Amino acid sequence: MIAIDREWLPTGEPSPELLWETLRQFDKIRLKLCGLKAFYDGEHAVQERWRAKGAPNHRLWHDLPGYIVALTSGYLLGEPVQYAAEQKEELEPLRAALKKSVSANVDSELAVDAAVYGRGVELYYADDHAAPRLCQADARNAFVVYDNTIEHEPVYGVLITDKLNGQFQKIGQRISVMTDEWVVLYERVGEEMPHETSRERHFFGRVPMTEFWNNERERGDFEGVMNLIDAYDALQSNRINDKQQFTDALMVIYGATVEEDEEGRSLQQRLRETKTLEMPASDARVEYLTKTLSESDTEVLKNSLKADIHKLSFAPDLTDEAFAGNVSGVAMEYKLFGLEQLTRGKERWFREGLYNRLRCMLHFLQVRGYRTPEAEDIDIVFSRSLPVNKLEVAQTLRQYEGMVPKRLLLSQVPFVENAETAMEEMIRETKEKTPGAKANGVF
Repeated sequence: MIAIDREWLPTGEPSPELLWETLRQFDKIRLKLCGLKAFYDGEHAVQERWRAKGAPNHRLWHDLPGYIVALTSGYLLGEPVQYAAEQKEELEPLRAALKKSVSANVDSELAVDAAVYGRGVELYYADDHAAPRLCQADARNAFVVYDNTIEHEPVYGVLITDKLNGQFQKIGQRISVMTDEWVVLYERVGEEMPHETSRERHFFGRVPMTEFWNNERERGDFEGVMNLIDAYDALQSNRINDKQQFTDALMVIYGATVEEDEEGRSLQQRLRETKTLEMPASDARVEYLTKTLSESDTEVLKNSLKADIHKLSFAPDLTDEAFAGNVSGVAMEYKLFGLEQLTRGKERWFREGLYNRLRCMLHFLQVRGYRTPEAEDIDIVFSRSLPVNKLEVAQTLRQYEGMVPKRLLLSQVPFVENAETAMEEMIRETKEKTPGAKANGVF
């Protein structure tokens, strides 16, 4: 996180000098983010390994970062986020705006970015019809600057894009600076000071950019086990190399010299063609020079590395026998306890980002004249993406009846996509069966 003193912004926006210094600070962060992306894409240390000429040099890399990211982000947002409010008709303009922006897909992209980079970045803009829209931005090219107070309020956001010539060569940068009121466009060539080129007012009421943090340290989900993954890659590559060297073992002949036969065939040719070898002396012998392989020791080390990777990343190995299909829901929860604790933390940070999204979108809609609820009056509901025992869920929800709002209970039913619509349908069915029935008696 980049934090500054608000006194550095007497006009509410950064000066070119402050912007230039901010970009320098972000360059240090960007270097780390690019390294995480490269590792996520498969650029592991084993691919740089060098061995002597002629020696086997298999360089196997395993997509464990991809597995970890897919599991943790999918567990958090495998099911779309649900929004609910007491005055549901006031929520419709927001639902429509989110649907137009395909917010469920954007949420999934942000969850993946948070798992890879430690944070995802979202932008808000107005389309050609003056309707609010949102999109995901590359976390390597966008960031938010905060004040250094205890609340760390956003003061401005920055989006960087490369400026290219006709040959697609980078000749500079275009920089969008987003404050509470303005989107100011800058350009710079090389390391020169950015200069303003244009500006446009926006109507989101705050910085139209949100960072979705993965955790308080802004760390990716596989960042803490990168060295273990490199060790796992090296071990598996060495196993293949050893196997190839074993099959390509040297033949050692004792007590004889084997030369070409009458047909001019060498020893190697005769072995390939006849699979036999005639020795000229009775006391001569042949054997292969090989290295003794201890597969059991190697397998123990492999399993140990694999277990550490899953344990320290909190991403369980779902191929393990412990995840049988006949275990109860409670037993499954114990096996996923580590992942659940990790996801609860991710959910808290993601929820904070979603509330900032709602504040921006709702302010824009209010400026347009729509009547909308306050962001804090909207319930944000996350649903875990897991195989579920529907009978067990139904029994559990029945036990909560009268203790938890009915709308919230309906949102936890696996096959209910929209709790509001389901609630309305239940009320309508009850009224048809028992005229005069009250809505609050339905569930």
